[in-house]
Amino acid sequence: MSAPELERAQTRASNDSSPPKKQVGGARPLILRLHFYAGVLIGPFILIAALSGGLYAMAPTIEKFAYSDYLQTDTTGQIASLNDQIRSAQQYRPDLTVSAVRPSPAAGETTRVLFTDPSLGESERLAVFVDPVLAQPVGELAVYGSSGSLPLRTWISQLHRHLHLGEPGRLYSELAASWMWVVALGGVYLWFRRYRTARNARLLTIDRASTGRSRTLNWHGVVGIWIAVALVFLSATGLTWSTYAGENVSNLRTALSWTTPSVVKTLGDAPPPATGGHEGHDMAPAATGTLTDTNVGRVDTVLGIARYNGITGPVEVSIPANAETAFTVAQTRQPWVYSNNTIAIDGATQKVTDELWFSDWPLAAKLSAWGIQLHMGLLFGLANQIALAALALALVSVVIRGYIMWWRRRPTRGSDWAVGRVPARGGIRNLSPVGLVALVAITALVGWFVPLLGISLLVFLLIDLCIAAFKRRATT
Repeated sequence: MSAPELERAQTRASNDSSPPKKQVGGARPLILRLHFYAGVLIGPFILIAALSGGLYAMAPTIEKFAYSDYLQTDTTGQIASLNDQIRSAQQYRPDLTVSAVRPSPAAGETTRVLFTDPSLGESERLAVFVDPVLAQPVGELAVYGSSGSLPLRTWISQLHRHLHLGEPGRLYSELAASWMWVVALGGVYLWFRRYRTARNARLLTIDRASTGRSRTLNWHGVVGIWIAVALVFLSATGLTWSTYAGENVSNLRTALSWTTPSVVKTLGDAPPPATGGHEGHDMAPAATGTLTDTNVGRVDTVLGIARYNGITGPVEVSIPANAETAFTVAQTRQPWVYSNNTIAIDGATQKVTDELWFSDWPLAAKLSAWGIQLHMGLLFGLANQIALAALALALVSVVIRGYIMWWRRRPTRGSDWAVGRVPARGGIRNLSPVGLVALVAITALVGWFVPLLGISLLVFLLIDLCIAAFKRRATT
């Protein structure tokens, strides 16, 4: 062996930080096998969720450029009344019923007049964008949900949620969210165990002198350690939107009184129908049209009352279509705004009928609201979006490196279809009786609360048993 080859061999030997070859007891063999199966079989779902989630995180910024003609205006001058802006939008879409308005939040930004459109999907409304100075529509787009997502962000959101396959497609995202925290915590345990037992192992930094599979393992483990807490957070918040686990989360929140409170919109006594003239200081028109038309004329007054009572910043004003429902003025979600307050106002009497201040929410409801906004990239604006996009790329690298390690574990001789070897079996047999009982109890509880996790875990077990039976049959 030449001197350079001998030096390289010695370097590889010194950088080999694999654990000593001895029988390892405890939970490690079981967690290693579970981490392997989950990574191989659930990895594609996590990969898709990471890529679509990273794209969705940047969607609020992307849509500002994609729809600038709808969102921005160059006109300057005195802002027209909301009444005039809404009337203009109604003339633009006379076939639809107006339901709410989002006044221009700042100079140079348009007003959104929202209509109920039966042709749109669930949670969708049609928004007519109005120049607030000229009181003239500049276009219309469908918007989705309380965040007011425009079509591009809505498309990305649905890709992330269900791959545009409807309810059946939501199983993919729930499966990814159900397993991501298991894979993340299992990886943390394995990497920390390796750090404690292996020679020259590093916990938080890359061993750049390592090569081959060892270098891939270093990157996989270190990056995984750095993003583990964020992955658990995304998994937990993502499950709140899921079909099956999400229902259990909702039931648990209800049982513990952690639900998000809502303002009371129903009026105690329906006000009398409007007559000719004015009602006090209300400048509503005579009741020559529908009640909705009458309420449109009350929007400016209602918004003024809400501002006087402390509802500041960008808001959405609902426009009731019947006499038993109050106007509501709710603060919309904005970057770096940690509270969203709502007030209900009787448009006919101009009295505040209910108030809901974020400071009065239960702590769990506050944490849930902040968590959802953080998950969606809305809580801290562009910084939040960049962090989520970087997290998505890091997760993609971890998944891909996991598959690379699996590929490099394959036999180099024999069948061309050979794949990476599975970690040794027998992890359950190594557990103590107390540990085994605890494992069964925890697995049953988690499997019940997160059903897709429990079902897929049973599938993994069946696959493992089938592989073991096939190997035994092949050797006999």
